[in-house]
Amino acid sequence: MEKGSPRMTGGTREAPVNISPAVAANAEGEEIEVLESTDVLPVPPEDYDPDNSGFISTERFRDLLATHGSELDPHKLEVLLALADGNADGKICYQDFVNLMSNKRSNSFRRAILQGGRQIKGCSLRDEVGLGLPQRLVRHVAYETLPREVDRKWYFDSYTYCPPPWFILAITIAEVAVFMYYGFQLDRLVLQVSSPHFLKSPLPYHPQLRAQAWRYLSYIFMHTGIEHLSLNMAMQLLVGVPLEMVHGALRIGLVYVCGVLAGSLAVSVTDMTAPVVGSSGGVYALVSAHLANVVMNWSGMKCQFKLFRMAMALVCMSVEFGRAVWLRFYPPAAPPCPNPSFVAHLGGVVVGLTLGVVVLQNYEQRLQEQSLFWIFFCVYTLFVLCAVFWNVFAYSLLDVRLPPPP
Repeated sequence: MEKGSPRMTGGTREAPVNISPAVAANAEGEEIEVLESTDVLPVPPEDYDPDNSGFISTERFRDLLATHGSELDPHKLEVLLALADGNADGKICYQDFVNLMSNKRSNSFRRAILQGGRQIKGCSLRDEVGLGLPQRLVRHVAYETLPREVDRKWYFDSYTYCPPPWFILAITIAEVAVFMYYGFQLDRLVLQVSSPHFLKSPLPYHPQLRAQAWRYLSYIFMHTGIEHLSLNMAMQLLVGVPLEMVHGALRIGLVYVCGVLAGSLAVSVTDMTAPVVGSSGGVYALVSAHLANVVMNWSGMKCQFKLFRMAMALVCMSVEFGRAVWLRFYPPAAPPCPNPSFVAHLGGVVVGLTLGVVVLQNYEQRLQEQSLFWIFFCVYTLFVLCAVFWNVFAYSLLDVRLPPPP
């Protein structure tokens, strides 16, 4: 097979792409060779595609695999066999074949993965040598978050750091900046909540100001003190950044924001006189979803010291939650308004164990095609609507004695 300029196949022009490694047919015989890296996509020879249609029969495809399959990577051979078995119209699209072999995650690739086995017989990604620091980081993230070797290899081959994990980084920077601003304004970093002016900010949720809808989300930018901020930021970065690198800003942002909103609404329903501050709702949603995903795929998760690290994560969560419970019942600095509630943590955990787990378990699969996602999303939406009605009517019907506005 000679390298050359792009050619016309089946009436369409094939654009040059990098293939690493790809499998192409030899034009002079029925032989499949392993190409290292080419500048253009190979073109199917006329012997295999006499009418130049861009398709090859499934039977012919399987014969070629049976003859030359030993030359392929074992995991790609498995996917190709699944692709041949799963095609109902008796033909394999040559472009889909080339896309698959050049590590492009096509729909055919996804279908083959779903219909084929998940066990990979070749060498694992951990055995790769000669990797630079960015590649080692990507490999580390793959083993931290993905339970299947085929997904880890695909992620390792396809991740480019573009875009970077901007959502978690932007939220973290904003939360630290707001904390430092109020730290200088209130002249204290430890237990900022002890300042009588702490709740006068337009950001924290306050039961008397619950009609200001932005407070149900903006409260994450306020923290009770540097001890509160430090634990939240550590968990947010250590868990959130790898998850966003794998699943993307949209999915991780969805889980995070849902946890934040569920946290403030849960407080407004169960701890009706208390304010809310801190990003614990979103952080606990991400951490709970990740830990649950690790437990549910325990045998497939190959991260090092996973039992010890799970124990440390649970200890950090317990310490932070215990601090929040203690602070809630500690004498407040501005009575009769109590200190911030701890219920937002529990709201985040519930979101993480339901909606978050579904998001993390469906790597490279469309969430809108997952029935369990829609079940949990509908339940979450129903909770939000009920909580809104509760905030509108329940406070007056129950004659709740609220603290004065700050």
